[in-house]
Amino acid sequence: MLFWIVAALLTLLACLAILVPMVRVKAHASADSDHDLAVYQDQLAELERDVGRGVIGETEAEQARAEIGRRILRIAGEGRGTGSSKSSRTGRTIATLAILAVPLASWGIYAVTGSPELPGQPLQERLTANPAENSIEELVARAEGHLTANPEDGRGWDVLAPIYYRMGRYNDSVVAYRNAIRLQGSSVTRELGLGEAIAANAGGTITVEAQAALERALVLEPQNPQAQFLLATAMAQEGKSAEASQAWRSMLAGLPTNSPWRGAVEQSLARLGEQPAIPGPSAEDVEAADLMSDKDRAQMIENMVAGLDQRLRDNPQDAEGWQRLVQSYVVLGRLDDARDALQRGLNALGRPSQPAASLETFAAERGVTLNGQAE
Repeated sequence: MLFWIVAALLTLLACLAILVPMVRVKAHASADSDHDLAVYQDQLAELERDVGRGVIGETEAEQARAEIGRRILRIAGEGRGTGSSKSSRTGRTIATLAILAVPLASWGIYAVTGSPELPGQPLQERLTANPAENSIEELVARAEGHLTANPEDGRGWDVLAPIYYRMGRYNDSVVAYRNAIRLQGSSVTRELGLGEAIAANAGGTITVEAQAALERALVLEPQNPQAQFLLATAMAQEGKSAEASQAWRSMLAGLPTNSPWRGAVEQSLARLGEQPAIPGPSAEDVEAADLMSDKDRAQMIENMVAGLDQRLRDNPQDAEGWQRLVQSYVVLGRLDDARDALQRGLNALGRPSQPAASLETFAAERGVTLNGQAE
């Protein structure tokens, strides 16, 4: 009830703050007009006395009467305009009604759509309620209160760290991850989270601290694609395009064909102005065909190899693709085709060049050379 009394008083004061100046303007205008009229009347009386004593001539007296008369008429005209103006009174009436209508309409709308009977809900009471009824902000506040009282609860920091990150509170996320690692020990998930949080807190730049965390994650899980990708991104940010390209290409070669990271890697390579390696059948792919019937196996292998061969004709600068094609023909026993693929690959990559030399060495290790029969 006290709230409604205070609200009503504040509303009344706000309305008076607008209405009182409107009334005062008219009152002040009327008072000023009456004062001026009295002064001019006194001036006329004084003029007549001066004429009677002979102090002023009749001609000068007539001029003075005319001037005072004009001033009196002007004041009288202003008084009539102010006092009788229906538009002025109508405007003040409308303004007064509008000012009074605002709080009345507000109270009426709240009475219909609001919940005036709802009791107050202090924050502390909400935090001690059933957690299922809390919002995410209230749950975070609840966890923060718990960790303030129990700062060595590593489990609590571990739970709160990724929540901070999703809320955009990156600095708090960094602190939480560091506490979780200190109390719970290092893990791939925690180190990756710490690296991401540090980078996000730095505006997306993968700093030295972030790289250190990602490298620790990679030590714990050498083939972790997230750590590999972010470390390659760090190289690109530092201007080490060649190193970043090599890291992404190596990562791409080890990813499964259905990995969601393939798209991200290929986009990153495209931003560097390079084409990603063309996927093709490996020796394992061909050997896995042994589980199929002879006809199906032969058809599958032929389609895979033919597809790779065609893609290399469209994109002949893929050194890894030429190695896969040579390998595929060797596994199939098609050594003439393997030598032809070697020749085309060397021509495409250009001699002398490091990619061409690598392809020639790769083929020689599998018994394929250009100067003789396969060993």
